[in-house]
Amino acid sequence: MSQQVLQTDADVRCVGLTKRFGEVLAVDSVDLEVRRGEFFTMLGPSGSGKTTTLRLIAGFERPDEGRVELAGNDVSREPPYARNVNTVFQDYALFPHMTVLENVEYGLLVRRVRKDDRRRRAHAALEMVRLGGLAQRKPSQLSGGQRQRVALARAIVNQPRALLLDEPLGALDLKLRQQLQIELKQIQKELGMTFVYVTHDQEEALTMSDRIAVFNEGRVEQVGAPAEMYEHPRTEFVAGFIGTSNVLVRNGRTFTVRPEKIRVLPADAGEGEPGVVRAAVYLGAVTRYLVELEGGGELVALQQNLEVSSSDVHAMEGKRVRLAWRPDVEFAIKEGT
Repeated sequence: MSQQVLQTDADVRCVGLTKRFGEVLAVDSVDLEVRRGEFFTMLGPSGSGKTTTLRLIAGFERPDEGRVELAGNDVSREPPYARNVNTVFQDYALFPHMTVLENVEYGLLVRRVRKDDRRRRAHAALEMVRLGGLAQRKPSQLSGGQRQRVALARAIVNQPRALLLDEPLGALDLKLRQQLQIELKQIQKELGMTFVYVTHDQEEALTMSDRIAVFNEGRVEQVGAPAEMYEHPRTEFVAGFIGTSNVLVRNGRTFTVRPEKIRVLPADAGEGEPGVVRAAVYLGAVTRYLVELEGGGELVALQQNLEVSSSDVHAMEGKRVRLAWRPDVEFAIKEGT
């Protein structure tokens, strides 16, 4: 019963999706399900298959095997214009000779929506992305962040079943990118629209997503909520790709411990594994320690700087310490993939 409900509630489904480019297997039997109204992120390094999967959903590529479903309908052989999705790219793709309002109206104009209706909808979309006062400007008169908002408004004005976003914030500077991450998530919640988002930035994925699919070499390694992916990675790849992770092998068991779960204790403490601080990096709110363990291997530990200055931190380098953590923060993983 629960499986049937999940299928009915899915806006986007990929079933056994496979795509080859010559000898390269770009997407390898991918199964995914994106629920109605969720912010779903496909995360992975370059060449992992995430962007090709998005292009298969959009219709820019055709699958060699498998199918794409939108709202339960098989659209695998439908052209992009026949699919009820819109795509936002990193390069904005705005018409430079048109005003902001005309850019947003364009898709409605192509669909022959009446002028008064498309004006109303375009203005509403611009208000949604906080650009209501810039309707008559040209793209060249806008900042990068504003141009990306225009591209977003142009995509949502058509009220697609799902919005596909291919690293839309990748060209922006860090501070603006972080600001737009929050705004984009707020807009998605207000619209209640399904967003399928592609990024290689794990912090971006953790910030914005309801669920994340981690891609590696054309396959999906794991799907889950951000906290689940971070706290309970199933594979060594996921543990290493989402945040910094320490992978340890003890008594034949492979497990991971996150750096912030590790305590840095004095060398004469009665608990923990002994080691030597090889590097101590002051990061303002926290310090990152790289510790070489006596028993072999290295661990990274993060410690809050509650009463520590940068000079105190650097003095730690070369000192003997002990690293300790609670057993309940260890999470067993599979080695390899």
